[in-house]
Amino acid sequence: MRVLVTGGAGFIGSHIVEALLKEGVEVAVLDNLSTGRRENLPPGVPFFGVDLRDKEGVERTFREFRPTHVSHQAAQASVKVSVENPFLDFEVNLLGGMNLLEACRRYGVEKLVFASTGGAIYGEVPEGERAEETWPPRPKSPYAASKAAFELYLSAYGQNYGLKWASLRYGNVYGPRQDPHGEAGVVAIFAERVRKGEPVTLYARRTPGDEGCVRDYIYVEDVARAHTLALFSLEGVYNVGTGEGHTTREVLKAVAEAAGKISEVIHAPPRPGDLERSVLSPLKLMAHGWKPQVGFQEGIRRTVEHFRGH
Repeated sequence: MRVLVTGGAGFIGSHIVEALLKEGVEVAVLDNLSTGRRENLPPGVPFFGVDLRDKEGVERTFREFRPTHVSHQAAQASVKVSVENPFLDFEVNLLGGMNLLEACRRYGVEKLVFASTGGAIYGEVPEGERAEETWPPRPKSPYAASKAAFELYLSAYGQNYGLKWASLRYGNVYGPRQDPHGEAGVVAIFAERVRKGEPVTLYARRTPGDEGCVRDYIYVEDVARAHTLALFSLEGVYNVGTGEGHTTREVLKAVAEAAGKISEVIHAPPRPGDLERSVLSPLKLMAHGWKPQVGFQEGIRRTVEHFRGH
């Protein structure tokens, strides 16, 4: 097995690279380093500094590395950015994704595992419910729409060209190496700002001053384990979450307790494209032997410790 990890120098991708190396898998990384960092990668991992939108660069990567499998983590991953610049989202997530799929077809890749979104693809999840894979996609943002569209392309490539695939619909992934300066990743943003004693912005669920949106927070190492399982033995669509919802204020409280500091809170209105509540059912994936191993409080503690060390 030779696995090419797109976005492999990024937050989630680098954890997947480490998990695959522990399994004895040969790994290479394709990343344009727009958000990823070379220092996230273990020494000796072949690296291709290529943007997915560069068709010739993607082709060259496949020609040189000859992957048998692809882990597709690279993306424009911010809901906010997708609302402000939907064409950028389309270019990266769909045009870039098509370059990848065509390279998979031409070079005979056996299987692709895709980083989709459970946190955005289902739309609003009513109180007391957990979104299941059988729910129809109801994207509210261009970001969610691009992820849903790419899943349909995967299905079409599977039916027409024999490409095996699995799509993992992630909850809100958090943990060490998450970018605290990006638009996505509230845990990392809070951890960095609380550590520095800087004010934090709490975006409202409905009205400024409320508890904030509800999300299913999943620790990055649990995501990497789900990915490894999918690469070896799963096909189709799977949620990767905990089945538990936490408000933004709960995240801030947990970060403050782990850091031993309290920051000034700036209450802001809801952000365009944000869902009020998103909680996933992980039961389908759990039926294959996977389950979350790192709880919310412990995951927050580990993440804050990471930022304290850096």
